[in-house]
Amino acid sequence: MRKFPSLITLFLIIISIYYTFHSSKSHTITDLSTPKQEFSTLRALEHVKSIAEKPHYLGSPAHEEAKSYIVNELSKMGLQPQIQEGFSIGKSGNCSRPQNILAKIKGSSNGKALMIMSHYDSSQHSSFGASDAASGVATILEGIRAYLATNKTPKNDIIICITDGEELGLNGADLFVKKHEWSKNIGLTLNFESRGSGGDSYMLIETNGKNGKMIEEFSKAGVRYPVTNSLAYSIYKMLPNDTDLTVLREQGDIEGFNFAFIDDHFDYHTANDIWQNLDLTTLQHQGNYLMPLISYFSEVDITNLKSDKDYIYFNIPIFKLVKYPFSWIYILLIISIVLFIALIIYAKFAYRIQFSSVLKGFGLFLLALNLAGFLTFGLWELFKIIYPQYQEIQHGFTYNGYIYIALFIVFSVSICFKVYARFGKPEKLTSLMIAPLFMWLVISIMSAVYLKGASYFIIIMLFGLLSFFVLIRQKKPNPYLMVILAFPSIFLLSPFIASFPVALGLNILYVSAILSVLLFGVLLPVFGFYKRKNLVGNIGLVLTLVLLITTHIKSDTTENRQKPNSLIYILDADQNKAVWASYDKHLDPWTENYIKADENIAETYNANTLISKYGRSFTYANQAPTKNIRQSKLDISKDTIIGNHRYVDLCIAPQRDINRIDIFNETVFNFKNLKVNGETATDFEYSDSITYNAFTKRWKEHLLSYFVHKNEPLELQMEFHKDSLPKFVFYESSYDLLTNALFSVPKRETTMMPKPFIINDAVVIKKSFALQEYVEKKEDTLAVSKTLPQ
Repeated sequence: MRKFPSLITLFLIIISIYYTFHSSKSHTITDLSTPKQEFSTLRALEHVKSIAEKPHYLGSPAHEEAKSYIVNELSKMGLQPQIQEGFSIGKSGNCSRPQNILAKIKGSSNGKALMIMSHYDSSQHSSFGASDAASGVATILEGIRAYLATNKTPKNDIIICITDGEELGLNGADLFVKKHEWSKNIGLTLNFESRGSGGDSYMLIETNGKNGKMIEEFSKAGVRYPVTNSLAYSIYKMLPNDTDLTVLREQGDIEGFNFAFIDDHFDYHTANDIWQNLDLTTLQHQGNYLMPLISYFSEVDITNLKSDKDYIYFNIPIFKLVKYPFSWIYILLIISIVLFIALIIYAKFAYRIQFSSVLKGFGLFLLALNLAGFLTFGLWELFKIIYPQYQEIQHGFTYNGYIYIALFIVFSVSICFKVYARFGKPEKLTSLMIAPLFMWLVISIMSAVYLKGASYFIIIMLFGLLSFFVLIRQKKPNPYLMVILAFPSIFLLSPFIASFPVALGLNILYVSAILSVLLFGVLLPVFGFYKRKNLVGNIGLVLTLVLLITTHIKSDTTENRQKPNSLIYILDADQNKAVWASYDKHLDPWTENYIKADENIAETYNANTLISKYGRSFTYANQAPTKNIRQSKLDISKDTIIGNHRYVDLCIAPQRDINRIDIFNETVFNFKNLKVNGETATDFEYSDSITYNAFTKRWKEHLLSYFVHKNEPLELQMEFHKDSLPKFVFYESSYDLLTNALFSVPKRETTMMPKPFIINDAVVIKKSFALQEYVEKKEDTLAVSKTLPQ
């Protein structure tokens, strides 16, 4: 071991990185022979297969089949499931008639209930919804079955809530919290979700208060593989990715835990979200959460989980969940600052540092940071030009994305080895160590002030200071001791280096590169003594080249990893003209059957047009033959003026099978009041601290999207100033372009699939409608005024 310390320490570091990821969840899959009182992954998988057999978005035939299956499974357990149906309007104006599935296990006390929740609708229009969220429903069905098999009577009521319409605007959760009596007595909710098809399931807290009690109780529940940290939730709160649990927290002040996995993000909301792509260890991880949590929280008092203090928390191998109160943040920070200054003074008086070498150390470290960060950013921008097909994956995470993450991590570390091989001498290592420690101190200060959830990075600083102390005391410290002192930094940073681009897209790869250099900085007491740093750097560059070649080989689409594309037919009823339109930036043989790039007229169709999650507008549009398609009937049943306000009732009745209706105002027009099928939108406060309302305090031209169930009409009851003349643009869409008898669009090639997050494979009718100046009719006014509130 003494002859090969560099090789052995490098091996230990690689093993520790592997262990960081391997130890985060169980890799043993419980099979069908698992005792009935225990959670079986393969039994849960059978539920996933049944629910996700077809795309089952709200309004589709398969949606009813999925609902019936879940109801039957709950009935088999001896429960009495019920259906809660009603109309709901989400914050953004998305409207639907969800059908929630509810059941209750009666507890022995009268305390607050524990609710277990997921949703059963898939994303429109082509997603099979295996991971999102048939996996969550399956986890609950199998977990509840196993719990009931123990024949325990819980202390608290256990409510099973399988919501509907989550993908449309969290409509099912909105309906439940507003209109179901059970929502008034819920102490805690466990919500199972996904945004990919594999990886660790992260625990994210939803609370209106501070997290102290929730973290305390969670830590007592005995979860074997907790994956969570206070920084992840801080970032989650900044992102526009709400869940059903967000609605419960905002509207019902209900506390809860989300459990969601995000790896293989490229499958999210696509036709590839099938049971075959669901990682079974991930499904097992969901079960590993549910079983101890349902046993614990069904027995303890969950009447009040509000707290007067917040906790920093994070998971780490061996120790599992580590937590401490926010009150420690500044104490640890002050200790770190004092120790940093004291050790520098001590090192100077011990003749172990030279300020010229310290300045050189800053130059080296900043050089490595800038080279890794800027080169990663620039190269990724170049790769997007070289491989234009990447831009068709709206998730921002390509099929070969994990190889790119590995590539740029190896590349960044290679840069560090090359920089320090040329300029960093082992005898100067104590001086060179000050620069990365200073950077970590700055990060710790910034976290304490601006992002308290990240304040546990101070632990990296503290162990770095300990390594620095050893360097001061010993010119040639024990290399294995230095590796041991680096373990906490590896355990804490490695998951973030790997997961940031998965969570936020490959455009953020440069953050992983910078974090890799920062981790290298705290590993300087190990790597700095390597005699062949230049050789290690060269090996890393060769591996980078190998990974680059691999990304190229894996850049093409296949039958399992298809190119997403889009095509819709739009009939402009006002002009009796039609177009083929696509959101694709790069046409392929399938779309080129209908669209020619040199005949593009997309600009004329992008005003008040169909919206998408990522704000994409049409890239191409070409003229198309007009078809005789039945249009929805618009009927005004009431139109009157009372005082300064005008009241108009408008009914839009579909005359063909459609899936959605989108309505725009040509201007951002605020209604005094607007009801849609008898319901109105609620106010909400956005992150800019301004209160908005989809109808009365609006922020965009899009008024609402109505997701149709059984071709039910859309009824608008409008109230606005009498001098206003709102102008509407209506779109009615059906997802039947490939099956409609009026068209002969061929099936896609096996290497293609429908693009998600947009309206796709659709037949769309566009129609404008403007209210005219009011012409008073005495008999109408008298008749209508009797029905209006005075």
